[in-house]
Amino acid sequence: MQDFTTRPEIRGSFGVATSTHWIASATGFGILERGGNAFDAAVATGLVLQVVEPHLNGPAGDLPAIFHVHASGKTQVLAAQGPAPAAATIAHYRAQGLELIPGSGLLSTVIPGAFDGWMLMLRDHGSMTLAQVMEAAIAYARDGHPILPRVAHTIAGLADYFAREWPSSAAVWCPGAKPPAPNANFKNPDLATTYQRLVDTAEAAGSDRVVQIDAARSAWAEGFVAEAIGEFLDVANVHDVSEQKNRAVLTRQDLAGWRAGYEETLHYDYHGWRVHKTQCWSQGPVLLQSLAILKHFDLAAMDPMGAEFTHTVIEAMKLSYADREAYYGDPDHSAVPMEQLLSDDYNAQRAGLITDQASLEQRPGRLAGFEQQAEAYMARAARDFGVTDAPPQEPTMAHLTEKRGDTVHLDVIDRWGNMVSATPSGGWLQSNPVVPGLGFPLNSRAQMFWLEEGLPTSLAPGRRPRTTLTPSLAEHADGRQLVFGTPGGDQQDQWQLIWFLRFVHHGLDLQAGLDAPLFHTMHFQGSFFPRAALPGEMMIERGVGKDVIADLRARGHIITVADDWTVGRLTAALRHPDGSLQAAATPRLMQAYAVGR
Repeated sequence: MQDFTTRPEIRGSFGVATSTHWIASATGFGILERGGNAFDAAVATGLVLQVVEPHLNGPAGDLPAIFHVHASGKTQVLAAQGPAPAAATIAHYRAQGLELIPGSGLLSTVIPGAFDGWMLMLRDHGSMTLAQVMEAAIAYARDGHPILPRVAHTIAGLADYFAREWPSSAAVWCPGAKPPAPNANFKNPDLATTYQRLVDTAEAAGSDRVVQIDAARSAWAEGFVAEAIGEFLDVANVHDVSEQKNRAVLTRQDLAGWRAGYEETLHYDYHGWRVHKTQCWSQGPVLLQSLAILKHFDLAAMDPMGAEFTHTVIEAMKLSYADREAYYGDPDHSAVPMEQLLSDDYNAQRAGLITDQASLEQRPGRLAGFEQQAEAYMARAARDFGVTDAPPQEPTMAHLTEKRGDTVHLDVIDRWGNMVSATPSGGWLQSNPVVPGLGFPLNSRAQMFWLEEGLPTSLAPGRRPRTTLTPSLAEHADGRQLVFGTPGGDQQDQWQLIWFLRFVHHGLDLQAGLDAPLFHTMHFQGSFFPRAALPGEMMIERGVGKDVIADLRARGHIITVADDWTVGRLTAALRHPDGSLQAAATPRLMQAYAVGR
């Protein structure tokens, strides 16, 4: 009898697209059907996700992607994480009476990165015109789409706040002064107009697609989009979660002076797989560190749903995430000892710290010349920032609250072997007021900086925040290639790690692995306001069974049991050496979908 999965394992050889919303996945696959490649499809998918999941991402958000170009054999990072504005200094924020950067509002904004990142990918690696890839996004914004119940509930929960404090948001998200009903046809005409103006600007620049795309990038960074943002910020004084009104530090000059770019991946070899992640301006390397620790355990001999596997992985993640908090940051601005953090000797020592009992300590490694950073992290994790009853701002799962922002993810593989894994986020409707006339808000990524000097994550002009956004691409020595990822803030690399380990060591196919119960730790300091650390605490889905949960509690874990199908939003796609393809999407939240043939 065949094992049951919640969705069929999508298989074929023509192409696959999988994302956190079925409309976006269908859009991406439609681009493949029309002759576009994986890059065209990824851009079209990403732009539609900005329309249909506005509580999870937007045009002024952030975008890391890892992609593989089949013709050249090269795997790279698209780095579209905007940095802090020129006036974003610790002294300025301290002068506002702040100890933490607010989780919403204008002081939490860095230079928008997502739109320029998508344009760079399209220009350099796509084959279609801007009008072709933006067509679906414009249509769904102009003509409407069935608004997700989760989006409708999010808007309803914030409707009074929008009306009172953010009237430009009320105008967009509550048309007719009422929040939309779940599944109602929802339109965002201002966003449709913005998208269409970008296309019109592009086409007015001439017939060459590269010239057109560069014209749209200029219109965003220096033209009508930048001007609308600048005019808004010139006068805006916005209420945020600090319970005070604050003005922006972002300027027109900041917007004009930044563009997305490319970087090499950071990678680690594990049981025949080379796993590619972003550099340490993202939390991505924490998955590689976890693999380097877990290499010292016989995971294949453990039950992948059992207590021993869960305990071992949780304890490894506590160690790697402690190093994330102590050492990671923008490598263009700080020395980060990543070679040491991924070295065999170091991780053998880290693995030796894991016992059969749960650790309740924050244990960053001690690296020569960086000891002060380890001490500073432990002091921060124990600190009480005095935040009570703050509106939640952490991108996480809806079993906590629907007012939280989150993230989206997409994976695409085309028939030629090009691959994209992207995790767009930021600029969600909870983060900031809508910029009048544009139909979208700014982001809130600056909340990941610290208002303390001397850290790799200290707020500083031009520095990128140490983001949680972390797509994945892995290549096996036998020729298989895999793209995968998930929304979920600090949980992203935890859920990806668990899924990948079960895939590698226990032979779970893509969909079976996505259906399996998930867990994560909240032990380390959170990346989002109000930056709480919850020593020893973890969350696990009820489906693992009472015996596993009891065993973990006996080992000292402090457990929150989540309902089934509430933890994780993974998607994945796989290419075999013969060109055959697979794709899968999580059943959780009942909206992600894989499409292919």
